[in-house]
Amino acid sequence: MLSVQHAEIMAAERHAWLLGRLRLGAVILVVLVAAWATGLLDGQRLLEGVPGLTRLLGEMLPPDFTNWSSWVKPLLHTLAMSVAGTALAVAFSSVLGFLAARNTTPHPLVYAAARGVLNVLRSVPELIMGIVFVAAVGFGALPGVLALGLHSVGMIGKFFAESIEHADPGPVEAVRAAGARPLQVVLHGVLPQVLPQMMDTVFYRWEYNFRASTVMGMVGAGGIGFELMGSLRIMQYQEVAAILLVILLMVTLVDASGAWLRRSFA
Repeated sequence: MLSVQHAEIMAAERHAWLLGRLRLGAVILVVLVAAWATGLLDGQRLLEGVPGLTRLLGEMLPPDFTNWSSWVKPLLHTLAMSVAGTALAVAFSSVLGFLAARNTTPHPLVYAAARGVLNVLRSVPELIMGIVFVAAVGFGALPGVLALGLHSVGMIGKFFAESIEHADPGPVEAVRAAGARPLQVVLHGVLPQVLPQMMDTVFYRWEYNFRASTVMGMVGAGGIGFELMGSLRIMQYQEVAAILLVILLMVTLVDASGAWLRRSFA
């Protein structure tokens, strides 16, 4: 009897091992096909690009910080764009997240509609949204805020919904059994459990939005990205290098601030 069970266990382990290797092989095959299709495996072409890259890097040195004072205001606009866009996203996601979670949505149709909205917003790149909003409301930081905010709703709302769905049902049932109304159940049974994860998501997204806001400037949404594009157009590569270093410094500061804020809300 034991030998039969042992044979069955060994057979199951061999099957699981073989299945795991097949999955790994399939993933590697897909990666290799994608790399080949995009030219990543074309070593000759990559080597031919090295002299041009080296020449460009040489033209960027040393960085030229002569006009640094004119970058302060666009940099602050970029920071403000990321903060306002993230706040806009949180305002909408706080509602859509609960509507898109199976355990808090009032109706399956509402769940499907909320998930659909999140999918649509997430599927349109913020760069495309930026172009659309620049055409709609004109140049400046406003189209960047709208683009970053609406695109972020798709991501933040999805993470909010996932966190809500993984909430422990015990406290929720306890609050409901005490006679609480649906809104009170959410406020006292669900929200205290998921708030730390939600705050983590918000600060991570803010860090991402600051980096993305530099790209928004390249389509006319203002900020330091607009200054970067201006220097690129007139081939002032030393100034481009200086602006890139300033952006790198700001990204590092924003990432450090986000990490500190996440620890504060943990």
